[in-house]
Amino acid sequence: MSGKPRLTYLNGRGRMESIRWLLAAAGVEFEEVFLQTKEQYDKLIKDGVLMFQQVPLVEIDGMKMVQTRAILSYIAGKYNLYGKDLKERALIDMYVEGISDLMQMILMFPFSPPDAKQKNLDSIKERATNRYFPVFEKVLKQHGQDFLVGNKFSWADVYLTEAILAVEEIFPAVLSGFPQLQAFKTKMSNMPTIKKFLQPGSPRKPPADDHYVETVLKVFKR
Repeated sequence: MSGKPRLTYLNGRGRMESIRWLLAAAGVEFEEVFLQTKEQYDKLIKDGVLMFQQVPLVEIDGMKMVQTRAILSYIAGKYNLYGKDLKERALIDMYVEGISDLMQMILMFPFSPPDAKQKNLDSIKERATNRYFPVFEKVLKQHGQDFLVGNKFSWADVYLTEAILAVEEIFPAVLSGFPQLQAFKTKMSNMPTIKKFLQPGSPRKPPADDHYVETVLKVFKR
């Protein structure tokens, strides 16, 4: 073992991408194992590696961790990205949960039936511009600090940056009415660890395409 965290998932974003983002933002190198067949997935279940028969799976510090939220919380705590006290942690949790709701819509979009695609696209744009982004625009404007919580880089900053870029891939002008978020995105994207992750050749995955959707359906079919 190299000592690096080992990530087992498909070769695409899905529920693992936020974990990749957080590790990369913390400056942690990791290894990846990509599931390509149902047999690989079934073997993990048969071997008792997946507690709830689900991936992502992250092997770190001698643990085989499952459940995305638990994994992210552990990484955030381990690398000092989870606030200085319980109140800051609660605030980070609230922000993360809100962003998760938006990210879930983006995550599921490639699997939309053709007749629902436009409706789902409209929902993503409406929620981003009317429900979620205004919250963070207001937070940044009110406290006048570079980061969302405690004027210190945290998991919430990483996740919001990931979400902004994911929405911009679909709606490039989505931040036009959010000057604070524009400045925030620029600052975060220029942080050395995040800047490195945004370069070609990094472990960051591209948006889901038809091949990825087919692979997901093949690997996880019942």
